Amino acid sequence: MAIIITDECINCGACEPECPNNAIYEGGMEWRFGDGTALQGSLVSTSGMATEADKAQEPVSFDYYYIVTDKCTECQGFHAEPQCAEVCPVDCCVPDEDHVETESALLQKKAFLHAE
Repeated sequence: MAIIITDECINCGACEPECPNNAIYEGGMEWRFGDGTALQGSLVSTSGMATEADKAQEPVSFDYYYIVTDKCTECQGFHAEPQCAEVCPVDCCVPDEDHVETESALLQKKAFLHAE
C-alpha cells in the first residue's frame, strides 16, 4: 500500500528529501510524474491515469505535505522501510488503507517510475 501523510503533519519537511521517488510535495505545490523519475512524454500510470510526464497536476493537499499515491512505492527496492515514516517527528506518515498494494505491485511501480 502507499503511505499517506495525515492532517497531524506539522509541515517540517523532513520527509520530502528522503523519498527516492520524489512522491512527497509541500502542501499547495503542483506535482509532476517526471519529477525525480525517468518518466518522459505521454504515459499511463500504474493506476491507469493517462497524462504527460511534465504536466502539472493539482496538489493533493493545500494545508500540509502530501504523498502522490501513483509515485509512492513504500521505498520498495530502495530501503527496508518507508523513509518518510522513519524520519517523521510526529508519526503522521502511515499506511494508506485506501491504496493497498502488494510488494510485487510496488516493485513494478518502481520499475515503471525509474525505467528499469
